[in-house]
Amino acid sequence: MLRLKYTVLAIAAAVGALMGDARAAAPAAIVTPLMTKPLDEYPGREALMITVEYPPGAVDPVHRHHAHGFIYVLEGSIVMQVKGGKQVTLTPGQTFYEGPNDIHTVGRNASQTQPAKFIVLLLKDKGAPVLVPEK
Repeated sequence: MLRLKYTVLAIAAAVGALMGDARAAAPAAIVTPLMTKPLDEYPGREALMITVEYPPGAVDPVHRHHAHGFIYVLEGSIVMQVKGGKQVTLTPGQTFYEGPNDIHTVGRNASQTQPAKFIVLLLKDKGAPVLVPEK
């Protein structure tokens, strides 16, 4: 009976390891708000500036912003793609844009060993969430 118990536990551990959620294993992005500014000339709109730090191996979920998003890479390299667009790898000094109707299908650190950091400027509706997960 004890042998069966250990066998079942070993099988359960192996299945759990094989079926583990990859997102749980990938480190999360670190988002730091820098500035929010109402855009008085555009009622109901605001600018939001954030930094995003990707630890090595970080991956974003598929999402959208419902905003104009301007990205500027500060450190490391990142991989970006919107639905229907070309996947690009960006390095310091390079930029990326995503529009309010774009679905951000790829957002990740290009490196498994080095961090990456970038600035994002979002022009969005006041109070709207920064990121909306896409199903």
